[in-house]
Amino acid sequence: MAGSRRRHGPLAALLASEAAPGVVLMACAALALAIANSAFATAWHDVLHHALPWTPIAKLDTVHLWINDGLMAVFFFVVGLEIKREVVSGALSDPRRRRLPIIAALAGMAMPAIVYLAATRNHPELHAGWAIPAATDIAFAMGVLALIGPRVPPSVRLFLLTVAIVDDLGAVAVIALFYTAKIDLAWAGAAGAILLVMVALNRGGVRRTVPYLLLAGLLWYAVLHSGIHATIAGVLAALTVPMALNDAHDSPLLRLEHALVAPNGFIVVPLFGLANAGVAIAGQGGGSPLDPLPLGIAAGLFLGKQIGVLGAVLLSERLGIAARPAGTRMLHLWGMAALCGIGFTMSLFIAGLAFPGHPEIAEEAKIGILAGSVLSALLGALLLRLAPARAD
Repeated sequence: MAGSRRRHGPLAALLASEAAPGVVLMACAALALAIANSAFATAWHDVLHHALPWTPIAKLDTVHLWINDGLMAVFFFVVGLEIKREVVSGALSDPRRRRLPIIAALAGMAMPAIVYLAATRNHPELHAGWAIPAATDIAFAMGVLALIGPRVPPSVRLFLLTVAIVDDLGAVAVIALFYTAKIDLAWAGAAGAILLVMVALNRGGVRRTVPYLLLAGLLWYAVLHSGIHATIAGVLAALTVPMALNDAHDSPLLRLEHALVAPNGFIVVPLFGLANAGVAIAGQGGGSPLDPLPLGIAAGLFLGKQIGVLGAVLLSERLGIAARPAGTRMLHLWGMAALCGIGFTMSLFIAGLAFPGHPEIAEEAKIGILAGSVLSALLGALLLRLAPARAD
């Protein structure tokens, strides 16, 4: 029995750790890359993109659409739950504690977009991709941070998590405002009515999770047909779930978040990575990593995020707007800012929205996303490993 524990202990410890979802996502991204550069590339593409023989929802007629518009709604639902929890009772509930992460997140979205637009300034057809390098992948970044170990001050982890959550909220707003097709008013009205019912359930004191899940499904269906991207329904639905604690210090939001975190981290996001991260390294028609699109994305993630996040922290401290996270030195801050450049999941998602009907451009964008994310992860990990375990 003891021998069994010794054999399975490291794996069990990894799967139970904060790093696990990020590690699984990295593995799926690597597998997607391997498939895309193998003899199975065409067959895998057909599996993802060929029309299904039958589908219960006509708008989702491929495996790829079911993953990106269906399963990813679960991802955004979990994001919405995390955002509400942080705003109500977490790091974003205190105006003094949320000031610096919000400033850093906004600067960390603006600067990558500026870098991207500068790199693509002579190619107006690429300007729609300005938001691709603006997002941070929570699972990937937190996975890298967890793999570094306890030498990183807890304040760095909390700050990175908070910045990434605000970043995700900004990305959701960008998707809703800038990547929404023509709106069908009838379906949008139906979605609005469902959302009002969910708000009424919350205000009426309904604390069972089943009604919220059922209505969330209906809301997703209505939004899917409205022209607004379906995943927005996940965030909207999550914001209606009650957070108020009962006598047992429990709530519907906490129960749903606890139930969905593992499926989201080990199924939904890895499947998305597997379906979207594959790109032929040699390119599809002469593309180069130094072409304006991949170069702009990679530079936005690697340079823009560091300049935006680190610059915002240092400037806020210098101007007396907010103090840096407790117990941190320059290497901690620089390493954390570098990890914010891991855009992977959100960047891949936005790339698909930015260039609808142009899969060849979206494929080229993946080169920049992967390059920028990998470089950011390596630099961030190196800096945090070199940083002192404790700041004096």
